[in-house]
Amino acid sequence: MTDQAVDFEEPSSESRPSQAGPVSEERPRHGTVGPVGGQFIGRQRELKALRADIERAGLDTISGRKAPRARVLLVAGRPGSGRTALAAELTRRLADEYPDGALWARLTEPGGEPVPGDRAARGLLEALGVGAPAGADEDLLTEMVREALAVRRCVLVLDDAADAEQVAPLLPDNPECLVVAVSQGPLTGIPDVRPCTIGGMDAKSAIELLSRFTGSVRVTVDPQAAESLVEQCGGQPAAMMLVGGWLAARPKASVADATKQLRGLPDDPEAPVGARPLARAFRLVHDSLPQSAARLLRLLALAPAGRVDAHIASALSGCSVSAAGSTLEDFAALGLLHSAGGAEQPAEPVGSEQYEVPGCLAPLLHALVTEEERPAEVQLARARMLERTVRLLQSCRAVTEPEGSTARKKLAGLPRALRFSSAGAAGAWLDARRPALLAAARIAVADGELDTLARRLIAALVRALVAHRGTGAAAPELYGLHRLVLDVAVRRDLHREQAAALLNLADLDAQTGRTQDALVRYRAALDAGRRGNDPYALARAMESVGGAYQELGDWERAADWYGRALSQRLARGERADEARLYGRLGGVHTYAGRYGEALRNWRAAAAGFRRLGDLPGHARALSEAARVQEYAGRPEESLRTCEEAVAWARRAGDVRLQAALRLRLADTLERLGDAAAAGLHRSAAERLLGGDVSGLRNP
Repeated sequence: MTDQAVDFEEPSSESRPSQAGPVSEERPRHGTVGPVGGQFIGRQRELKALRADIERAGLDTISGRKAPRARVLLVAGRPGSGRTALAAELTRRLADEYPDGALWARLTEPGGEPVPGDRAARGLLEALGVGAPAGADEDLLTEMVREALAVRRCVLVLDDAADAEQVAPLLPDNPECLVVAVSQGPLTGIPDVRPCTIGGMDAKSAIELLSRFTGSVRVTVDPQAAESLVEQCGGQPAAMMLVGGWLAARPKASVADATKQLRGLPDDPEAPVGARPLARAFRLVHDSLPQSAARLLRLLALAPAGRVDAHIASALSGCSVSAAGSTLEDFAALGLLHSAGGAEQPAEPVGSEQYEVPGCLAPLLHALVTEEERPAEVQLARARMLERTVRLLQSCRAVTEPEGSTARKKLAGLPRALRFSSAGAAGAWLDARRPALLAAARIAVADGELDTLARRLIAALVRALVAHRGTGAAAPELYGLHRLVLDVAVRRDLHREQAAALLNLADLDAQTGRTQDALVRYRAALDAGRRGNDPYALARAMESVGGAYQELGDWERAADWYGRALSQRLARGERADEARLYGRLGGVHTYAGRYGEALRNWRAAAAGFRRLGDLPGHARALSEAARVQEYAGRPEESLRTCEEAVAWARRAGDVRLQAALRLRLADTLERLGDAAAAGLHRSAAERLLGGDVSGLRNP
C-alpha cells in the first residue's frame, strides 16, 4: 500500500478480483464515495448485520447520555477473507447517509510493521485538505484529525489495524461520523465496538466468484469439482481469485485439474490452519510461472510501499521496461497485482502505470524472496531499483529548468523511457508516486548498506519536491527527509552533512513556532560544524542561534551570538554577510534600548551595503539608523538621515522604497510640528504608487 501507510486514494482489498473478471467494485477514492461499476458478490448477511449495528443503541444511549463520539464497527477476518472489500461495499451503500464522503487510512505497512501514528494522521489531514505543520508530533496531528472530523458527517475506514492503540487516537468526537475498523482480531480497549467476524464465503457465492474467471461452462460440467475447489480454498475470496486467474490462463484445464494440483501442494505445518488455503493457491500460481516471471514476482517484495510500475520491475529483474510492463499485466490478470490508479494517472514516462501488491500476498512474497533468493542478489536488485528512481527524479526536476540550461541538455540525452515531455507531466508523476518515493528513501536508509545511494536518492527527491511543490508546500516531506539524512550522517560520522541536516531541521522548527526545539538543533549543528571544520556551518549556526534568542526576546544572548557570527564572517572577508549581521546586531540593540550601539551597527551596515553596490540595502540601513536616532530623542538628526536615505533610494530606482521612506519622513516631520512639509512628502509617496499607499510597510 502507500508509503505513508495511509492510502486515501483507495483502500486495498484482498478480495478485489483481477482484470480477468471484476467481482467487487473499484475501490473508492478519498472524498465522497459515489456509484461505481462492478458487482459485489456474497456477504449479504454480514452487510445486513453491519447496517443494523449502526442503528442499534449504544451503551451511552441506553443510559440516557448523548453518544460522545462516532460509532465504531469492526470487520474482523484473516487477510484474504475479503474484509476490506466488505468495508468498501458497506461504505458505498452508506454514501447517501454520509454526505462528506469516506476517508481510508491503512494502518499496517506491506512488510507487516504498524504505521506510525503521525504518518497516518498526516495522511488523513492531507485528504481532508487541512495543512499540518512540518515536524508536528503524533498528539498534535491526531488532535487536528479529530477537530477536522468534528464538523463533518463522514465514514472513516481504518484498514488493517494492528491493535486498539492505533485506532483510539483517530476516533472522531462526533456521533455524526462512523468508523469502520478492519482488523485480524478484536480491538480490546475501545468500548462499544460492534464486531462482525467473517470467514470463508458460502459455497454458492464462491462458485459464482470462480465463474467470473472460468466462465460458467467449466463449473456447470463438474459442479462437484467446483465445490471441492471451494473447500480446498477455504472459501477465501483471495484464494479463489488466484485459482480462478490460473484457470483463466489455461482454457483447456478443468476445475478438477486445479483441485487436484491444490491437493498435491504441501502445507506449512507451522502456519495457522486458516492461512494455508491462500498459501497453497499462491504457490500454485507462482510455481506455474516461467522462471524469469517467478523471480520478478518474488522481487516485488522489495517494491516501496507495495507499489510497482514497469520501471521498478525492470530495475528489479534487469529486463527491459516493455518486457516488465507486459509481465505486470500478466500478474494483474492472474490476481497477483491490482491496478493502483485510474485515468488520471500520468501517461508518461513510458511504463508509468502503477500496480500494487495485495496486502494478503505481501507476507507470502517476503517469505518467498527470503527463502529462494540469495542476499547478494536481493541487495543488487534493491540497488538497481533505487538507482533507477534517482534517474527518474533527476529527470523530473530537470524538466522544470529553462530551455538551453545544462540540466535540460542532459535530459535530452536520456532514454525516452526516462524523459518527461513537460513540467506538468513530471509534477503529476511526482504526486502519484510521492508516498512510494518517501518509502523508498526510508527503506534505503534503514538498509544500512546503501548509504551512498540513499544520500543520492534523498538529494534528488528533495530537489524534485522543491522544484514542483515549493519549499513551503513540501515542508512536511522535507522534514522527514532531512531526518533521514541526519540518521545516515550520524551513522557514517559525516559531520558536515550532520550539521547541514540539523540546520535544515532547525529552520523548519523555527518556521512552525518551535523556537526552543530549533535552538537545541542549531547548537547541535554548531558542534557538528566544529567537528567537521565547516566554516559555513559554524557561521550559519551562530547566526541562527542568535536569531532564536532574538525570537525568544533574549537580546543579550542574541547580540552575543550575532557578534560571534560577525567575527567569523569578518575573518573570512564575506562582506555581504558582514553587512547583514551588522544590521541584525543593530536590530537587537534597538530592541534592548542600547541606541548608541544600535546606531553604530546600522551605520556599519549602511557602509557595507554601499561598498557592495547594494543601494537599496544602503537606503534601508540608513532608514533604520534614522529610526534609532528618533528613539534616542534626536529628531533633527533623524530627519537628515532619513532624507539621505530617500536620496539613495531615488538613486537606486526603487519606487516602493522611496514611497516608504517618504512616509517615514512625513511621520517624523509631523512629530516635529511641520505639518505642511509632512503633507508634501505624503503626497509624493502617493504619487509614486499611483495613490495607493495602503499596506505599505515602513522599511
